[in-house]
Amino acid sequence: MKKILTLALAMTATLASAQSLRVGMAYDAGGKFDKSFNQSAYEGSLRGVKTLGVQVKDFEPSDPSQVIQGIRSFANEGFDLTIGVGFANNASISQVAKENPDLAFGLVDDVSPEKNVASLTFQEEQGSYLVGYIAGMNSSTGVVGFVGGMDIPLIHKFEAGYTAGVKAANPSAKVIAQYVGTTPDAWNNPGKAKEIAGSMRSKGADIIFAAAGASGNGVIDYVKQTQCVKAANLPSSVKFMSDNYAKVAKSASYKSACAGNTRPLFFIGVDSNQNYLGDFDKNPATLNHGLTSMLKRVDNAVYTLISDVKANKFVGGQKVFGLKEGGVGYAVDQYNRALISSAQVLKAEAAKARIISGAIKVPTK
Repeated sequence: MKKILTLALAMTATLASAQSLRVGMAYDAGGKFDKSFNQSAYEGSLRGVKTLGVQVKDFEPSDPSQVIQGIRSFANEGFDLTIGVGFANNASISQVAKENPDLAFGLVDDVSPEKNVASLTFQEEQGSYLVGYIAGMNSSTGVVGFVGGMDIPLIHKFEAGYTAGVKAANPSAKVIAQYVGTTPDAWNNPGKAKEIAGSMRSKGADIIFAAAGASGNGVIDYVKQTQCVKAANLPSSVKFMSDNYAKVAKSASYKSACAGNTRPLFFIGVDSNQNYLGDFDKNPATLNHGLTSMLKRVDNAVYTLISDVKANKFVGGQKVFGLKEGGVGYAVDQYNRALISSAQVLKAEAAKARIISGAIKVPTK
């Protein structure tokens, strides 16, 4: 009797495993632990594992030419859903989806022409407007920077929204924008992004927003290395106009490196909440160098798609995630609560409401 029961339980477990939804994740350049775009998608798939009981298999190509092989292998194994993370995976996802019309596919950040692909896109300009608005309210020099990854229309949306938000808060502010490159390598070149950040600081920028994938880590490294903007190093046309953080406690390292007439240097994170990366002394009570982060909720979009497939509600076509849908936003947490006043949060929330209502039309280019 015991053997029969054991056999029955084993058969039940095998059946449950066979019936478990299988999801394949094909990542973009930078890998799933880029602390940004890819990682957000990865976290959405993990939520599917924990709350929906799905099985997830990852594919991280060492070369872009390998992507279609990985996606096709998921299809050949009969995976219920295969998601391509990043616009660069559009051609591969579309080709394999066309070959397998009975399977479901997802594409993040671009639109596929195939009917069995759910294309998950975002209104990045809306979230970028809000972090730009926050930057405009807090820049001590009136000069801020934007570091884009690959010079493409998608990242132009980030720049356009950011610039509009900065100007809305401070019409006289100057936005300096530069891109890491024109090829996919631009997403994974932190050294070049670090050089750009240094150039921007020399022109007076005290807040730098990077929408550059893993390259953005170079901007964070530069901020960690320098920590502040010094009056003696400002161009003749740039002066300190405010000192919003004079009363915020500073680390010993900051006090040592930034004595005299200086102001803090900040980065703005992207996609995931990167505020914690600005806590250079591992003490949230002292000044954090991550002013805020533009949240692009790829995790929510990926999880929603997995949930739809799990519930047999999959529908192909474009799905747009903006402020109204909770697809983009900005981050306030223990690391930056001392940097953004409650009055500023109210102003940002008012701007958010006006964008959702249509009263503010955020540019995309």
